Amino acid sequence: MVISLSAEDVRVVANWPLVIGALREGHRLPKADIGDTFVHARDNTMLVRSAWIDGLAAGVKAATVVPQNPDRDLPSVHAQIMLFDDNTGKLSALVDGTEVTAWKTAGDSALGCDLLSREGCKTLLMVGAGAMANPLIRAHLSIRAGIEKILLWNRSLKRVESLADSLSEIGQSVEVVSDLDTAVPQADIICCATMTTDSVLKGGLVSPGTHVDLVGAYRPDMREADDDLHYCGRWFVDSFDTTLDHIGELKTPLEAGIITRDAIEGDLHTLVSGQACRASADDITVFKNGGGAHLDIMVADALVKASGK
Repeated sequence: MVISLSAEDVRVVANWPLVIGALREGHRLPKADIGDTFVHARDNTMLVRSAWIDGLAAGVKAATVVPQNPDRDLPSVHAQIMLFDDNTGKLSALVDGTEVTAWKTAGDSALGCDLLSREGCKTLLMVGAGAMANPLIRAHLSIRAGIEKILLWNRSLKRVESLADSLSEIGQSVEVVSDLDTAVPQADIICCATMTTDSVLKGGLVSPGTHVDLVGAYRPDMREADDDLHYCGRWFVDSFDTTLDHIGELKTPLEAGIITRDAIEGDLHTLVSGQACRASADDITVFKNGGGAHLDIMVADALVKASGK
């Protein structure tokens, strides 16, 4: 029998401890074999991402990313996930990939933050107010409960005010800021989720000890942080296979000679195992969230099992 989870099914079952726990445990398994295909039309992208995690499952996620969709009151991402049995290769589940993508993406960043940010962080700065901003904030709060203030910045005032309204019940202070450069030095954690091709985050303004989470860039022409963040930060990624050669955040400075590949100190496998970590309280740690089907498989598999279907 092929199990099917709708978006509503995912929302009923999912929670941050389950999602982040699934990603943590998934990275204790052998490294996934990953294959990605990207095709483009105008500013739109279709991704077909596949992976096989030995001992867990194989899977494929097909997704479209349409940056203009929020202006149409539609999600930027539409996706479906197919899971295949690790032993027999039979199709075992169909899971709504749009809903899983939001949980997986935010959980990915939260796990990186849990492994790299300092204890006692008080201020979170969210850069960008798209569909991922709300889940990213909530995921970070789930692992850094001591956060007291959330600063929000976005180029569009209307959208950032809507984001602030959606966070009205969380209990922390929420403040919309108009000047990003002034807000950056105040933050203990900076989370960026934008669709920009021009860097918006200036590394020279980031305070010592800050953890920076870069989520938005997913194409070779996209970057959220400038070269200065490479000079002052210690860089980590969720997966070497999905970030270094595919996303402008790292591809561009690598090609320009700003950094070398060994400047990227670890991925989630080495972070979860303790082979890589924050070295001092003053380190500026940077985590590039690049995604990948292996992450979708980890989360989708956990959701299917938790659903009891």
